[in-house]
Amino acid sequence: MPSSPPPPETARSTRTGPQPSRTDPGPRPTRTRWKVFVLLLGIVALNYIDRGSVSVALPLITEDLQLSKEVTGFVLSAFFWTYALMQIPAGKLIDRFGPRRMAGGACVGWGLATSLTAASTGVGSLLGYRLLLGVVEAPVMPAGGKLNAQWLPARERGRGAVLMDGGAPLGSALGGIAISGLITWTGSWRVSFVVAGAVTVGVGLFALRYLRDTPRAHRSVNAAELAHIERAHAEEDAASPVADEPARLVAYLKYRSFWGMCLGWMGFNGVFYGVLTWGPLYLSETKGFDIKTIGWSTLVIFGAGFVGELFGGWLADRWRARGVHANTVMRTMMGVAGAAVVAGLLGVVLVPDALTAVLLLSVVLFFLRWAGLYWMLPSVLGGRSNAGVVGAAMNLSGNIAGIVTPIAVGFIVGGTGSYTWALLYFVGAGALFTASSLVIDYSRRLAVR
Repeated sequence: MPSSPPPPETARSTRTGPQPSRTDPGPRPTRTRWKVFVLLLGIVALNYIDRGSVSVALPLITEDLQLSKEVTGFVLSAFFWTYALMQIPAGKLIDRFGPRRMAGGACVGWGLATSLTAASTGVGSLLGYRLLLGVVEAPVMPAGGKLNAQWLPARERGRGAVLMDGGAPLGSALGGIAISGLITWTGSWRVSFVVAGAVTVGVGLFALRYLRDTPRAHRSVNAAELAHIERAHAEEDAASPVADEPARLVAYLKYRSFWGMCLGWMGFNGVFYGVLTWGPLYLSETKGFDIKTIGWSTLVIFGAGFVGELFGGWLADRWRARGVHANTVMRTMMGVAGAAVVAGLLGVVLVPDALTAVLLLSVVLFFLRWAGLYWMLPSVLGGRSNAGVVGAAMNLSGNIAGIVTPIAVGFIVGGTGSYTWALLYFVGAGALFTASSLVIDYSRRLAVR
């Protein structure tokens, strides 16, 4: 219901007198927290444009640098080696120094690394630049998980999680069009990498200027929005029997929910990174797609993932707002998503038609990206104090799949001459995601010291 207008003397004093202080309630809360998460959406989208640019350009890169299938698998995997290795250190730095510096600095760093990739002259240099990209990209997702904990009330974290994580399918979708379009326009995959990197550096500098670690530190947050957030955090802390205070990561290892989170994210990434890294080459070699068709197909497949992710976040928060228990909401949604992913991938195996394959992969991505809700879990299980390192542990586990999957698919395709067993590998990863998601307790903070 809209608020009634202020009395005339209040309106006059607002226009002619001094501005209200931060302690004044103000007419209505600002929405700076959602601007922060729209910016995170853009940052993560650029993250996936940059990390996926090699996959989109792979048909040209493999020809230019004479890469075998097995070597291609290692090139696609190399990014994840250092990306995974740096997750825990990045999470600890985020909890200590704050997410603003780590997210913005990472964005600048990986923009430079993407541009440098254009200078690759062979397998060695290409591997080196991919390893560097993994190092500098490592903090961005755990930093987003920390910002989710610091900036949002519990009942808004579903939308915040998928808005941030939605940058993954959005970037993958736009990356296909952007990189393939630049390649077509310039005739060079190298130029496209330089342009993408330069744009990313500019966004990173803006993020350093705009982001703040907490709502209280941001000049655009008025008193009403600050009260809305801090009151929700106080209620959350009061309702939890576990204090929100720093804890060691090892203390989480005894909990089923922690392992369910880690293994579920591993299964999710086994599917997503498999489609992201090998999908373009699969469409090229089995369906006869040229670089333009690959770009448009990537847009459709990952665009469906972006729409699905936003829908999943909206549905979860709306369902929770009706008073449905967190475990009922999340286990139902993750179970439905997992079943749809497994069924869709089996359909791709069984149906040879190119258009049907693209449509089925779009369905897979629509439901798979509901797993973006996992980015609520660092704050749910670890609280605001430990969201950075818990999110880093989750992302480390997920990116073990990022390391293994491109190599495994390379050997499977190279050894069998077919993508059938590779697709069945993705089916197994989808089953792991489904089973693990069903054992997590989504309703309580873990008791650790």
